[in-house]
Amino acid sequence: MDWQALHLSLLLGGLTVIILLPIALILGRWLAFARFRGRAVVEALVTLPLILPPTVIGFYLLSGMGPDSVVGSAWAAVFGEGLVFTFEAVLIASVFVNLPFAVQPAQRAFEAIGQDLRDAAATCGHSRWQSLWRIELPLAWPGLVTGAVLAFAHTLGEFGVVLMVGGSIPGETRTLALSIYDRVQGFDMQGANTMALVLMAIALATVTLTFLLARRMRAHG
Repeated sequence: MDWQALHLSLLLGGLTVIILLPIALILGRWLAFARFRGRAVVEALVTLPLILPPTVIGFYLLSGMGPDSVVGSAWAAVFGEGLVFTFEAVLIASVFVNLPFAVQPAQRAFEAIGQDLRDAAATCGHSRWQSLWRIELPLAWPGLVTGAVLAFAHTLGEFGVVLMVGGSIPGETRTLALSIYDRVQGFDMQGANTMALVLMAIALATVTLTFLLARRMRAHG
């Protein structure tokens, strides 16, 4: 069992969720209630990581964070080293790839609240901030948690994008999914099977939690 890779995967998943939660809250709520031209385009852009092949996403992220890019050169100027093939690059890629997993459940949860309830809160003198904290979040939290769980589970199994922007550096960018691939390449089937079972167990637990939260949302709908 590659405990170092497991720790790195759990750390990557946890940091990805921490970064995505406020983004999902803000962007999901905005997409749920805002009415503007081009809304469908914004929703399509959020969904794009679900559709594009990981190699395409990885290629553009690699280009955008490379040493000749604005982001890559700025990073090197500040930190004195390149961005690609680092844990930070993998984290950025993970946030981007998991954006739809976090935003879409949040958007659906806010859409289910209904305009009449928000109007009633305004009639009672609640500001938008008070309405968000006292009414909307207590109703929409299952969607936010569902998105966080899905993003975490997907991060653990992400392979193509992580490999392209981070490589497979032990202790730095080699996640459990990459370690499984390396074990298979080295014909260590028993080791690969052990790590695959761990990933399957975590995925089963997180997906079960997602279904339970979805049932809770329907019960309160």
